[in-house]
Amino acid sequence: MKKTKELMSKLFFMFVFIACLPTRMAHISEFDEVWQLRAANAKVEAERAYNPNPHNVTNNFNEHVRKTLQGVNGTRRYLGKHDGPCLATNPIDRCWRCRPNWAQNRKRLADCALGFGHKTTGGKDGKYYIVTDHTDNDMINPKPGTLRHAVIQPEPLWIIFGGPMVIRLSEELIMTSDKTIDGRGVHVHIVGGAGFTLQFVKNIIIHGIHIHDIKQGSGGMIRDSVDHYGFRTMSDGDGVSLFGATNVWLDHLSMRNCYDGLIDAIQASTAVTISNCHFTKHNDGLVQRMPRCRHGFFHVVNNDYTHWLMYAVGGSRHPTIVSQGNRFIAPPNRFAKEVTKREYSPESEWKNWQWTSENDLMMNGAFFVESGDLNKKGSYAQRDVITAKSGSYVTRLTRFSGVLRCIENIPC
Repeated sequence: MKKTKELMSKLFFMFVFIACLPTRMAHISEFDEVWQLRAANAKVEAERAYNPNPHNVTNNFNEHVRKTLQGVNGTRRYLGKHDGPCLATNPIDRCWRCRPNWAQNRKRLADCALGFGHKTTGGKDGKYYIVTDHTDNDMINPKPGTLRHAVIQPEPLWIIFGGPMVIRLSEELIMTSDKTIDGRGVHVHIVGGAGFTLQFVKNIIIHGIHIHDIKQGSGGMIRDSVDHYGFRTMSDGDGVSLFGATNVWLDHLSMRNCYDGLIDAIQASTAVTISNCHFTKHNDGLVQRMPRCRHGFFHVVNNDYTHWLMYAVGGSRHPTIVSQGNRFIAPPNRFAKEVTKREYSPESEWKNWQWTSENDLMMNGAFFVESGDLNKKGSYAQRDVITAKSGSYVTRLTRFSGVLRCIENIPC
């Protein structure tokens, strides 16, 4: 794990949420019948995935963490390189990591998601597709064997890589539904070009790749399925952009230095889990928006926040934020100790937003400004809700965040 003194590094364990935003058409130049149908189907999928009892989901996750940490001392330090036997320190990793046959049974990963995206299976029901070509030269007729060719296929696919690859995406990579991108066992870097676009799609897993130094795409004619392509305007420069996407799981990603955001989830993107990821150099360092929330229900749990420059968790437009078991280490700047920030709303409005902090560990003067009906805060810890593990356990839980070094026939 990176030392907490470093200003430009950060470990996330789990950030799960449901997000809803008003309609806009992103980078689609012509919203033709194909895109209209996709948008309509995405709305149906979002309504189907919506959970009217989000605390049941947070309860389930916290129970899994509790079982994983039974008998563990939360004050013990887990620093430095681990050279011993496989050590799965959180419930998602415990599901698959320490099995020596993980490479022969890659699709077991699809049974391991927790949080709001726990129903995500990606390409589990499909064949394997092996990416053998790192190039990305043809946006309209992608070459077979390339990542772009793989992600536009209509059927479910479990996409793996034939060897180490550095892929520069010439334009945004527009994915179709029911796909897994699995980088385990090789080093895969998406670098120096555009990022991923998950627009009006469902059931996507992206696991075990590096995404960094992402730029804006210039736009143009880009194929988005085997039977459709169209003109796209300039892309934002996000590492991974979710737009009307449902059932998405992003796990063990290492992300840094993207032109806009590392991950952007908007337009009613629903049932999303982001877990075991390592984020750094976001907003010219670790400045803000980790996350920034609008509308919806956000469960921010067991993350390690180290030395932000402005704030860590922000929001606007009346989101519900439940912060549980995180560690917040404030920067030296005495004017930036507050974890939270409400934007574009006066206190008379945001005082009614439900923002609560439970079992968070505040260090170096960090403080969380709660709001809403604080009597509800206790209801999160009643008989039907399992209390999150304290922020003192974060070092253990996040120890293996980011891309793992996996070797076939050896526990990962």
